[in-house]
Amino acid sequence: MANPITFSSTTPNAGLPLLFSGQSQKEFFINQSLETIDALLSKAVESSSSAPPSDPGDGACYLVAPDATAEWSGRADHIAVRIAGGWHFVAPTEGMELYDRATEQTLIFRSQWIRSAAPTNPAGGTVIDTEARTAIIGLIEALKSAGVLTEPT
Repeated sequence: MANPITFSSTTPNAGLPLLFSGQSQKEFFINQSLETIDALLSKAVESSSSAPPSDPGDGACYLVAPDATAEWSGRADHIAVRIAGGWHFVAPTEGMELYDRATEQTLIFRSQWIRSAAPTNPAGGTVIDTEARTAIIGLIEALKSAGVLTEPT
């Protein structure tokens, strides 16, 4: 006979709580998991912020900025999800992607959240190839519109 399967206390990717035999109030664990799944399925945050907003609705998601304060202190780079009037934090995993609604940009987590910056438009030089520059500028604008690139800083 095969050995029984054993589980840790949480799921490996999103850290969702798992149920165990004889566990009381299982609805809390199930509801927390469903709320977290609901928030992460959209893979979008309202914005990146260092402090919780004053009046967020349930289901609101924010990316916690590195200089986080108040309830978010010590949770830099986490995704803060509002569940039943409180904050639940999801740690990012390598390769996770999010869409930031405030900046209209896609972010990817690679040891930290990365925002792709657009290169500067071509200018100068002794030979000007107008068609090539027009194509490059069009490509950069299309990538910005798709949320892949943002304005250079």
